[in-house]
Amino acid sequence: MKIQFNTDKNVEGHERAEAYFSAELETALARFEEKITRIEVHFGDENGEKFSLKDKKCLIEVRPAKLQPIVVTEHSDTVEKAFRGALAKIKKSLETTFEKQKVH
Repeated sequence: MKIQFNTDKNVEGHERAEAYFSAELETALARFEEKITRIEVHFGDENGEKFSLKDKKCLIEVRPAKLQPIVVTEHSDTVEKAFRGALAKIKKSLETTFEKQKVH
C-alpha cells in the first residue's frame, strides 16, 4: 500500500508530519491493506493567509484493487482535525464498499 502526500502552497509539508499521518493511515486501514494499492492525501488551506473557520481541507483518495477510487473530503479549522475527519469517513466508506462485495 503506497501512500503519497500533497500540499498546496499554503500548507507546509514536513517529513515528521508525513510520518505521523502515514502511521495513522496504516493503523486505521490495516485490515484493508491487501485490498488497497495506493492512498493519496491532499492538504490545503482554502483561504490562504486569511483567517477563517473550517478553511483547512483534507482530501483522501484510496485506490482499491479492481475498483474505482474512493474519495472523501473534510474541512476543519486545523489540518489535523480535517485529517481525522477524512480518515473516519474513508474508513467507513471502505467498510461499506467491501461489505457490499461480500454480499454479491
